[in-house]
Parts: sequence; C-alpha cells; structure tokens
Amino acid sequence: MAGTLLVLTGPTGVGKTDLSLQLAEHYGCPIVSADSRQFYRDIPIGTAAPTASELARVKHYFVGQLALTDYYSASCYEEEVLRLLDTLFQTHEYVLLTGGSMMYIDAVCKGIDEIPTITDEVRREVLADYHRVGLDALCEELRELDPVYYGEVDLKNHKRVIHAIEICRQTGGRYSDLRTRQVKQRPFRIVKIGLIRPREELFERIARRTDQMIADGLLDEARRVYPLRHLNSLNTVGYKELFAYFDGTMTLDQAIEKIKRNTRVYSKKQVTWYKKDPDMHWFSPDDKEAIIEYIDGGSKSNLSFSLDSASGAE
Repeated sequence: MAGTLLVLTGPTGVGKTDLSLQLAEHYGCPIVSADSRQFYRDIPIGTAAPTASELARVKHYFVGQLALTDYYSASCYEEEVLRLLDTLFQTHEYVLLTGGSMMYIDAVCKGIDEIPTITDEVRREVLADYHRVGLDALCEELRELDPVYYGEVDLKNHKRVIHAIEICRQTGGRYSDLRTRQVKQRPFRIVKIGLIRPREELFERIARRTDQMIADGLLDEARRVYPLRHLNSLNTVGYKELFAYFDGTMTLDQAIEKIKRNTRVYSKKQVTWYKKDPDMHWFSPDDKEAIIEYIDGGSKSNLSFSLDSASGAE
C-alpha cells in the first residue's frame, strides 16, 4: 500500500474541525474521524459532529454510522480503518485522520493487542456486578485475578477496571498477559500533527463552545436520549452532567459549569497522552501554511510556548 496518512489531533476545542477541512481540501483527500463519540448517531450537538455543510465540503468516514446501542471498540476501529485505507490509498495520495480519541488514533498508527471479543453475557454480568457491589469490590476482584494489571491501572477509572475483569472472566487468564504493547508496522507513511493553544485561550474556547452547544439545543438532545443513559455510548462529558440535572441532583447552571470543568480536565489528559509520542509535531491551529510546509517536507514547528504551559487543567 502506498500513500500518506495525515494524523491531525489535539485537545478538545482546539480547532481541529476547521483546519481538517482546509487541509483535506488542499490535498484533495477524504477525512476519517477518530472521535469515538462522533461514531454514534443521534448526538451530533454534544459530540460537535461535522455539520451537513461540512460533510458536503469533504467526504467523511466514521461519522454517525453507529446506533447508541451498538457495541464498538478500538480493536473494531483498527480493523475497519485499515481495510478502508487499503481502498482509499488506491485513488488518493493522502488520507486525513482527525479527532481526539487517543486510543483510537494509536490503534490505527501503532496497532493494539489482539484481545478476544467479550460475549454479551459476560459484559452484562460484569456491568451488573459493578452496579450491585460497586467499583471497590471489582478492584479487589481484579487484584486477585490479575495483580500485575491491578498495579498498573487507574483504579478510579471504572471503564478500564470493568474491561480488564471482562477479559479475565472471558479467557480465564490474565489481561496483563495479553498486553504486549508491540508497535505494528504499517504499509503507509504516517505524519502526525498535534494542535495546541495557550491554556487560557483553550479554556476560553471550551467555555464558548459549551455555551454554543446549549444554545444549539444540547438540552433537548440530551433529554431525547435520557432513557438510554445507562449505555456506554452516553457515558461521556456533556450528557452525564445533564442527566444529573434531569435527575434533580444539580441545577442547570451547575451542570453547565461542570461540563466546562470536566472538558478542561479531559483536554489535559489528551495533551498528557500526546506528549509521550515522539513522532508528534506541534503547531498552532492558525499556522496552516507552516503545517502544509511540514507535511510537504519543509520546516518543523516553531511554537513560542511550551506544551507544559498548555496542559494544565486549571
């Protein structure tokens, strides 16, 4: 396979969408979304999904193709994107992969370990145990089933703890034994571009975007999917806080402020993840010409501020 995969990523709210459209038009290439929440239909406002006019400007893949009830994973994404790239690179020199879901980007660029598919029965059992006995009990089970992974995982991250227990129960072995973390070689060139802004500027953009989502109808969108609030597809910033408002545990103003805060926290996690990748080259989203020059083999980033100063959460 010949071709170049342009990876455009960065923290939420930094300005990936506008620049991705400009770059895709410049290189005459399609866009593959790497935003794991934009995969789902019915929640375009809260996921900042491309609008109808943006979808008309450039061909997009992996936007709105799933129902909220569909199961999906980074492993599924790796397999499907690689199959799509095999086709796209036959007619395109470039394909643009853009989004902020770190694990999904790594799945395409580096590959992920082959983890067995979890049956619906095991998934339901573990989720029921989580609701019945709580996270602490599941952490204790993980300590017994896989002490190695227990010592590595963020024990406050219930999704990762649940996933590990699902694999342990499904296979009868240890999740840590399946995590080789070996980087897979890809038959195409990969160019990684990270977008970043000074922290205060990014936080202001996050606040404005949240207010705009509310103005665009996020409240009604969240109310429509509220009966499905138990689904993993809705376990995300924006909906969780509004569900709490619907439940009466906080006011609307409190929910909106919490959305902004949790989005800021998530942006910090994204930058922290990306900083570990030595292949990522950083630019301001306003430096389109410098980015194009870099893609074409010219100079590298000339950011005037450090990533450390841009990654603080508060």
